[in-house]
Amino acid sequence: MAHILIVESNQSILENLTQILEQAGYQSQSCGSVEDALNLNLTDFDLIISNLRLPGKPGTELFSHTSQPLLISTSYASLRSALESSKDGAMMNYLAIPFESEEVTNAIKNTLSARGKQGKKQAKSNPNEEPVHGMVGSCAAMKELFRRIRKVALTHASVLIQGESGTGKELVARALHEASSRKDSNLISINCAAIPENLIESELFGHEKGAFTGATSTRTGLVEAANNGTLFLDEIGELPLEAQARLLRVLQEHEIRKVGSVQSTKVDVRLIAATHRDLQQFVNEGRFREDLFYRINVMPLQIPPLRERNKDILELADKKLDLISKRIGNDPMYFSADAIQAITMYHWPGNVRELENAIERAVILSETPEIPVDLLGIDVELVKIDTLNKELIRKSKNTVIQLRDENAVDIAEDIDDDPPEDLSLEDYFQRFVLEHQDQMNETQLAKKLGISRKCLWERRQRFGIPRQKKSG
Repeated sequence: MAHILIVESNQSILENLTQILEQAGYQSQSCGSVEDALNLNLTDFDLIISNLRLPGKPGTELFSHTSQPLLISTSYASLRSALESSKDGAMMNYLAIPFESEEVTNAIKNTLSARGKQGKKQAKSNPNEEPVHGMVGSCAAMKELFRRIRKVALTHASVLIQGESGTGKELVARALHEASSRKDSNLISINCAAIPENLIESELFGHEKGAFTGATSTRTGLVEAANNGTLFLDEIGELPLEAQARLLRVLQEHEIRKVGSVQSTKVDVRLIAATHRDLQQFVNEGRFREDLFYRINVMPLQIPPLRERNKDILELADKKLDLISKRIGNDPMYFSADAIQAITMYHWPGNVRELENAIERAVILSETPEIPVDLLGIDVELVKIDTLNKELIRKSKNTVIQLRDENAVDIAEDIDDDPPEDLSLEDYFQRFVLEHQDQMNETQLAKKLGISRKCLWERRQRFGIPRQKKSG
């Protein structure tokens, strides 16, 4: 059942339209002006019926703010040809007043049908459209992320981007801005962790001359510089509580007050925040305001880490290799078989940023078109232990596992419980160390796992497994 928005200031026309839609089985919602309509999430509606003449802006103004199909109603028949010629392929049709119920229902059916055909045509011509420049992804998590970016970009809702460092949070923020109605205004990006705590309020909100020592002139803050545009606050979890209170006022009252000023200034900004922290935990610990958390968490977007995008890693690596080779001016390059294996097996704790840096380093250092594994700078021992753990999980208990490495070590281990089939490599490593560290020293543990003591120590640090101290 289609959900239709009616933008109409004339009460009699509104009542007539509402009755026709109800009888035809459509759901409807109404408002009286373009300004009121823009305060709604227009993507929630399958169709918008708007009068051309409204208080304030005309109904055609909605076209620049949404990709949803429009039915423009007007009693000025002479405007029909103008509207038809101005569509330029847009999903906007004409509905003459006065109208009969059959005319309305037919216009709705035709418009929705045209929209469906256009959507199928676009999906067929661009099956792998990338809404985020520089990001590649065909796994389920990335497809869902791309879908949400397309949907939320058309609204004015605050967005909270969450993900580990290096996953591309700023790329997502830029894509949201470029696909929004604010794309012609500024996108101001701020890393909250990079600004000293004693200066962050002045940087964000500005200050008056003489507000503090060193304030020799009045300064405009970055929030005001983003007026009518988008404000991107990276690492918002690092924002001090005092600055959080000021930011909350910006979101609630749409105004700022410079440090040292008694007057407020109205601003219109769309906030996009990003963090790799657990903000809910910060709220529980009193390090982040609960009211601000709910204000910015209107539309959460989660970027998956690279290690959870197995089918995307090699595709992403090939694309980065092509882009970097062209930028540096090299001939086309490719990865060796060993490099491909290492890329797909490595954990990539630094995510896409680490992958890109590794490839750029290899492109610069490589003497041939083929990139060997050693130039990537990947810790091969970590790759080996991941491969080893995968083999251990596959084998059942009391099985002698022949490890094929330089030392060809035979391991026979009796494990009390079969590891579950869905046990991750990291979980298995932690389980093995915790179960056997009381009976083995570090050298024995490393030998049984087929790695060096240094690699064992690094894994302990990474997973937070301290070495047990012997008593006595």
